[in-house]
Amino acid sequence: MKIALAGNPNSGKTTLFNAITGKIEHVGNWAGVTVEKKEGDVKQNLNPRNEDLVVVDLPGAYSMSPYTSEESITRDFVQNEKPDVIINIVDSTNLSRSLFFTTQLLELGIPVVVALNKGDLTEKKGNTIDIPALSDALKCPVILTVSTKSTNNGLLELMNAVVAVGKSNKKQIPPNIGGAKKASTKEEFEKADKKRFAFVNNIVSEVERRKVSSEKQTMQDQIDRIVAHKWLGIPIFAAIIWLVFSISQSWVGPWLADTFVGWIDLLNESVASLLGEDVNPVVAALLLDGIIGGVGAVIGFLPLIMVLFFCLALLEDCGYMARVAVVMDRFFKKVGLSGKSIIPMIVGTGCGIPGIMATRTIKNERQRRTTAMLAPFMPCGAKLPIIALFAGVFFGDNAWVGTSMYFLGIIVIIMSALIIRRITGDFSKSYFIMELPEYRMPSIKRATISMLMRAKAFIIKAGTIILVCNAVVQILQTFDWQLQVVAETAPETSILASIASPLAVLFIPLGFGLWQFAAAAVTGFIAKENVVGTLAVCFSITNFIDVEELALVGGSAEVSSIFGISAVAALAYLVFNLFTPPCFAAIGAMNSEMESRKWLFGAVAFQLGMGYTLAFLIYQIGTLATTGTFGAGFLGGLAAVALIVGYVVYLMRKGGNSAQMAGKIQSVKA
Repeated sequence: MKIALAGNPNSGKTTLFNAITGKIEHVGNWAGVTVEKKEGDVKQNLNPRNEDLVVVDLPGAYSMSPYTSEESITRDFVQNEKPDVIINIVDSTNLSRSLFFTTQLLELGIPVVVALNKGDLTEKKGNTIDIPALSDALKCPVILTVSTKSTNNGLLELMNAVVAVGKSNKKQIPPNIGGAKKASTKEEFEKADKKRFAFVNNIVSEVERRKVSSEKQTMQDQIDRIVAHKWLGIPIFAAIIWLVFSISQSWVGPWLADTFVGWIDLLNESVASLLGEDVNPVVAALLLDGIIGGVGAVIGFLPLIMVLFFCLALLEDCGYMARVAVVMDRFFKKVGLSGKSIIPMIVGTGCGIPGIMATRTIKNERQRRTTAMLAPFMPCGAKLPIIALFAGVFFGDNAWVGTSMYFLGIIVIIMSALIIRRITGDFSKSYFIMELPEYRMPSIKRATISMLMRAKAFIIKAGTIILVCNAVVQILQTFDWQLQVVAETAPETSILASIASPLAVLFIPLGFGLWQFAAAAVTGFIAKENVVGTLAVCFSITNFIDVEELALVGGSAEVSSIFGISAVAALAYLVFNLFTPPCFAAIGAMNSEMESRKWLFGAVAFQLGMGYTLAFLIYQIGTLATTGTFGAGFLGGLAAVALIVGYVVYLMRKGGNSAQMAGKIQSVKA
């Protein structure tokens, strides 16, 4: 039996899916988290008769009309694949909004069971719903559920009702809404929707009793007046992000990393003792420095990253992240982006790939493509080891480094959106409507699960892509083109150095014109975590995160002297890696969502130009401020940046002229 989960965004649909199937799909306390269907089998304790029950979690939808791509996924699945039963998740705290979609599902001829979710929140507010009366009005079973609870949650009763309805030969008769089902033209649909709303409002007035009138201001409204304020919201957001980075990078994270690094060192010593002294030095270097050392250098940052993910999950679960979208909407709207663009960017702080995929919720094609291009500018989890490394080595683990990278990302996104808007000549306005979820106490369990999921993905990547990449880097660094082992005093004769050295010339105006940094930047396109591992292998400092030796927490002067660059150049290198194109997997996601090679190549070129320009400005201006003179390669870098800026200005003028011409044509037609 195939069971479809369908409901409005933020109705608790994915939480219910996880509770029924035992899976751990990502749950976000805002709309647009689920952007493609997911399947799972019903858990044994909810399926005592061992029925063949497959549950499909569909993206949230407000209507059967395909206003966005994720709504079309839901509509097409329900209409074309014909599930045996539909579980319609209804938010009991917002009954009038949810039942519009319910009435549409009831008219499809597929058995429907309503899961009246968030029953605990309804009870907490003192509201009551007459469930038998609601079931009679809708002519289908209605089961009260609390998907966040492990016991007394109504899920067994829900699945029993689903199985009973699925096996029943009795056909459900949808409520009569007066011709809504027979609508075919736009005018008929509008009339039908008005009748549908009237029908829903009539049901709600009969079955629901509210303790507090919706016209009265609640505690949540009072909090939102401050947290989501158009001016206060920005400094509050800055303070919260700074606190999150302080906890993860300066307080709790390093304390956990001390223990973790000790385990890595113990593994290195154990392998070294097993190999013995008679083993080939090339093999020893490959295993100890290339694989264990390189991967360990990345994994060593895992505690810091896990603490950060945990804090972000708490913010998401309590409902704050949705307020960030509201605060940023007024800025994004002015630069030609949708308010929904903030959601992919927040999702992208965990991983850029699902962030880019989340752009499907944006209806306007140009805004969707622009958001997919700009979302990788928000530092993702893969870039956090780079931030942690350079913040620890050059800036004493100050929280302002990570915090400033996030706000620099927002500034770059806003500036870039303005530029792309001028290039495309699209000045159409967008409107953003978003339901703010209820504030609630964040769940430690859900935050822990979210943290462990992301940590698992990080470890898998470190054990596969990064392991192979570091092994290849170690081999290329060990041998020259004659396949002879490179002398310790002549690392510049290695294959890796000869490949990376020509690229390093381009980075001289940016302050890091060494082949080691060039090689690390290139491997970063495979996976951004590779930057840290490659630097560790190339500079032969695979234990650089050890607190007692080359620690980020202490002894950072030794590591910075080995790197041989200034703090300003280190900041430029950090910015370069954060704002150049993302990893190849994320670029593949961009290609899928943009559906245009022209936009894809333009996006990659734009990101390369942005990263190079920012790094040049930071290094040259910073060097001038700290030493009184410009840095090396100033004139060459200035010429390159002038070419980049000049071409962008040309495209902006070309786009502006096209927009003016289109406006004149429309006025003539009018």
